[in-house]
Amino acid sequence: MERSLFRIAFLLLALASIVNTVHGQGSRVGFYRRTCPRAESIVRSAVESHVKSDRTLAAGLLRMHFHDCFVQGCDASVLIAGAGTERTAPPNLGLRGYEVIDDAKAKVEAACPGVVSCADILALAARDSVVLSGGLSWQVPTGRRDGRVSQASDVNNLPAPFDSVDVQKQKFAAKGLNTQDLVTLVGGHTIGTTACQFFSNRLYNFTSNGPDSSIDASFLPQLQALCPQNSGVSNRVALDTTSQNRFDTSYYANLRNGRGILLSDQALWNDASTKTFVRRYLGLRGLLGLKFNVEFGKSMVKMSNIELKTGSDGEIRKICSAFN
Repeated sequence: MERSLFRIAFLLLALASIVNTVHGQGSRVGFYRRTCPRAESIVRSAVESHVKSDRTLAAGLLRMHFHDCFVQGCDASVLIAGAGTERTAPPNLGLRGYEVIDDAKAKVEAACPGVVSCADILALAARDSVVLSGGLSWQVPTGRRDGRVSQASDVNNLPAPFDSVDVQKQKFAAKGLNTQDLVTLVGGHTIGTTACQFFSNRLYNFTSNGPDSSIDASFLPQLQALCPQNSGVSNRVALDTTSQNRFDTSYYANLRNGRGILLSDQALWNDASTKTFVRRYLGLRGLLGLKFNVEFGKSMVKMSNIELKTGSDGEIRKICSAFN
């Protein structure tokens, strides 16, 4: 009896999987196994070539995927060029790596015309960037289609560098992501830089008593030298001053030591609901540890499935920067 019930359950799950595939509900690992078997290796090769020439592009590609997913879902709408597109919105003006995606797309098109979406190429490139920076790999579900809408006016709910933890949690929850996902994905700040304009308010007149008191006193002069008062707003500062090009947990150690750069980052240590996860990634005694590298991949898969366009929804662009 139990064996029969197991077989029925298995058949129902298999049928559901087939239905989902036919109707485009959800992505899956190996989507291009038959239609473009070399797709992932082509993207990986293109990303590797560019990142070897400029290691900072890894953080750029990771951030671009994040910005794409939080607006209209992971549909490559952030890649569209032109007046009034997402790319032109203030939060996206600092995005980098468009040329990497264009290069990967051109090479994939040469091998498999009209098959692989720009949205999938961006998701794969983000994963490959993490791996090239020393992080663990993960399997990226594919099968996304590219969106047909890209408007700067839609870029109004991206997590911002001045957000409180409550606001960050609200923005992530709106996308189906929980508090652990928040702490995990923001850990992507272990690579990359930011401009002084996004945190210099913490360094001088943050309160009537002067700088933000949560900044380590020995670290403050270093930041003030990098971001002089009333000048240097475009100067770049590593988000993880310990190892800005290596994907590791030093970002979380910086938060513990009062060396988080963005106000929104340091807030993760100062709020009890997020501090628990930071401490677990650091493996602090008395807490059940979490493996950041492993959990990051899980949260990335979860994020990359936000508001998917699959099946007959959307399109497969010929060029990533323009609609068909």
